[in-house]
Amino acid sequence: MKTNTTKHLRILGVFILFSLFSLPAAHGQLLKKLGKRAERAAERTIERRVDKETSEKTDQVLDSILEPGSKAPDNPVPPDTPDTNTGQNEGQSPNAGGGSTTGNVGGSASGPRSLEVYSKFDFVPGDEILFFDDFGDDFIGDFPAKWNTNGTGEVVSFDDGSGKWFELQPGSSTYYVANLSGLPDDYTIEFDIESIGMDKQTSSNALLKVILDDNDTFRYGGNTAWVYLPFCQYTPIGVRLWNQVDRQRTISNTIKADLRSIMTSRPHISIAVNEQRYRLYINEQKYVDVPRMLGPGSPVDYFKLQLSGTKLGKERVFVTNLRIAKGGEDLRRKLLAEGKISTNAILFDSGSANLQPTSMGVIRQISQVLMQDKAMRLQIIGHTDSDGEDAANQSLSEARAAAVKDALVTIYNVSGERLEVAGKGESEPVSDNSSPSGKAKNRRVEFIKIQ
Repeated sequence: MKTNTTKHLRILGVFILFSLFSLPAAHGQLLKKLGKRAERAAERTIERRVDKETSEKTDQVLDSILEPGSKAPDNPVPPDTPDTNTGQNEGQSPNAGGGSTTGNVGGSASGPRSLEVYSKFDFVPGDEILFFDDFGDDFIGDFPAKWNTNGTGEVVSFDDGSGKWFELQPGSSTYYVANLSGLPDDYTIEFDIESIGMDKQTSSNALLKVILDDNDTFRYGGNTAWVYLPFCQYTPIGVRLWNQVDRQRTISNTIKADLRSIMTSRPHISIAVNEQRYRLYINEQKYVDVPRMLGPGSPVDYFKLQLSGTKLGKERVFVTNLRIAKGGEDLRRKLLAEGKISTNAILFDSGSANLQPTSMGVIRQISQVLMQDKAMRLQIIGHTDSDGEDAANQSLSEARAAAVKDALVTIYNVSGERLEVAGKGESEPVSDNSSPSGKAKNRRVEFIKIQ
């Protein structure tokens, strides 16, 4: 073992020396000042890592040398501490002129192939929409009207037809939904993330901080819950979480997870809060499930975001489709008791009958009702908002109802003879069609028991 260690150490030492000599002259002067003691400490560190780690870890050592300061912190960065790793002055926008933005845009497919993966997904979105924003009413280049910040940000669009996105800026900026408070005991939060420019040089401090808090200021309060979603690519740093209940920290932990490819492939984030319990999903996978993340009866009524550790202009992060909804009744019990339910939690791609995979939690509940009551037959009715032509919306509503039926038949093995489909288009709105929130309420699916 010692012979192999020495051999690897020599090879690694040559590689590191080559890397160090290739650094700028100012870094070379700094190395001279460190002296022999620092050199010996570096040698001991390298030897320990060679003994302990695989060749993959060796690559990580090199990455950390090329990207100083990339070690993950042992404790969470204080939320009100400015981030100095921006590369440019805070507030300077990489797309200040407005218009569309392009780049290495990800985007995971949400077609039928992925529905099977989500067939056991147990997240069920809340049924009563409290807030929805896809930034459809905001102008490109503007800060979104329904949000507040102590920094800056802007609405952008990509060239892939994915709608508008809100670009966050790194640093000490906090973003929160303005005029949204008094969240119920049970609610859900969902949104999509896009990132550009993440690579092996991305710092382990590159984090999107998802925050539930008790105030609408730019500092965290006495009751708060934080989850850090990492963009680091050279090593898996996991999901960091911590909280405060009545100003006392009760949880501080890092959950091991390799999210490197997931976080750069347009992930969908789902959060379920049930009184004190906090669950967070990334796509179909549940990563956080803490029974006592929030204090009993604690007023955690505000949703906030912070971005830190990214290089301004190179590593860019965007969010869209923020949906906050009150957790409704158990749909299974309601369908059995009343013979009818309507839900906004079955979602489709814009202008399409392509089911979004996160809709499978609701469809799974419907299948469980049908499995329990073998004699039940259901009519599935699709509804749309008023965007587009009447005839197109009628066809779209019918196609969406058929897509739900197809999922029940092909994934959950429900007999197609027990299901009928219909569409009402935009003809029966339950809210106004003049706002993104109203439109989201009108896009719904009904299930009615056939007598």
